[in-house]
Amino acid sequence: MAKYRVGQAAQLMGVSVDTLRRWADSGRVAVSVGADGRRYYDGADLAKLATEIAGDRKPDQPRAQSARNRFVGIVTRVVKDKVAAQVEIQAGPHRFVSLITREAADELKLAPGVVVDAVVKATSVGVEIPSQF
Repeated sequence: MAKYRVGQAAQLMGVSVDTLRRWADSGRVAVSVGADGRRYYDGADLAKLATEIAGDRKPDQPRAQSARNRFVGIVTRVVKDKVAAQVEIQAGPHRFVSLITREAADELKLAPGVVVDAVVKATSVGVEIPSQF
């Protein structure tokens, strides 16, 4: 399973290192200490927490992108059948679901806790008017 150092984990979660340490100290997120004496955060635990807090946060700044619609996120769920795989990704407050081949998912070793880029390319965009207007 993927393990992340405190700085990496904090960046993935969109919080400060101090916040992540407080969460670990309070039991909100699991942390282990490696043989080197450093804290390591389990990717699957981070994925679960990212899903829980997704609605709590707003992005601080839009990400500058040369490739359109690219979001760094963490895989929260992978469902595979014989041909296809459904991959769920939490990227800050955004949830993405990608349908890819099972072969691609296996080659990329996708599993909860793995960091990925969700790259979105849409040929059409729908527009809706909120009901309060």
